[in-house]
Amino acid sequence: MESTKTSIIPGGLSLREVFLRWEWLLVGLIVGVSIVNGRLSPHFWDYAGLMDAMAVFLEKGFIVLPVAMILISGEIDISVSSIVALSSVLMALSFQAGLPMVLAICVAVAVGTACGAFNGFLITRIPGLSSVIVTLAANSLFRGIAYIVLGDRAVGGFPRWYSYLSWGYLGSSSIPFIILAFGIVAVFFGLVLHKTTFGRKVYAIGNNQVAARFSGIPVSRIKLILFTLAGVMSGLAAVFLTSKLGSSRPNVALGYELEVIAIAVLGGVSPAGGKGGIPGAILALILMRLLRYGLGLINVPGQVMLVVIGIILVLVVMLPNLIGSVRISRKRFG
Repeated sequence: MESTKTSIIPGGLSLREVFLRWEWLLVGLIVGVSIVNGRLSPHFWDYAGLMDAMAVFLEKGFIVLPVAMILISGEIDISVSSIVALSSVLMALSFQAGLPMVLAICVAVAVGTACGAFNGFLITRIPGLSSVIVTLAANSLFRGIAYIVLGDRAVGGFPRWYSYLSWGYLGSSSIPFIILAFGIVAVFFGLVLHKTTFGRKVYAIGNNQVAARFSGIPVSRIKLILFTLAGVMSGLAAVFLTSKLGSSRPNVALGYELEVIAIAVLGGVSPAGGKGGIPGAILALILMRLLRYGLGLINVPGQVMLVVIGIILVLVVMLPNLIGSVRISRKRFG
């Protein structure tokens, strides 16, 4: 019997396949960006600065996780930023009305959950409604409600301990509390997507929804759960974002929906469904933050920063297609 030359690791993947995974490209980009940033600014490698830079970006990370799962299922949610805004506003108004801060935080999460469930209900129960149309309409609806109930005012005056959620550190360490919170949530989503039957069903739905239905997978119920999870995480993101800002306004989290989708796609999640994972989404989140942090250290204007990040996103997302085209050309022309 001939011995194979390809080493196989647990899970059925060869070593070559493992190291050609999208996540390794992201790791290489993170290393490259870090090296360049370190050369451009001597302050980049300051540990405390890096931790703080990651901490002020992680409220988006809470939203990236469920959005990645929704994209893998073949759907999309572009209402998450408005859910954050409405959750933040109603939490602030609840506190202003005399509700204890802990219960006001519960209000934020409950509002986010209700909004996500509302999206999921419309998408799964009304035939012919796509997630793009529903969440686009919900994006206007939820932020419009936030403006109606609060107007152009800002509500603040929260307890001092509340700011700890975004700005506090674990004991005497230099690890921000929000990083620990995000780590716990990320592990949960990673285990659910990659280690459970529910996660396998999400991939099956994204690969072929019709086949998934005929296989007995409760497609509508799973989609409802996914959109509800997006609402829960948006409500949680509202809690951390409001803690960071110290006040709430209806215009908070503007543009978050496009950014979290871009991060998920950069992490290897296919908008067509059936492909991607939580590790890639987390690595893309880190890469995006390091890019912004490094450009900020060398005083690159915000508008130029958006252009640079946009170009990098386009190039990275195009890379697999370019590699595929080169391979096809080599096969055709020798």
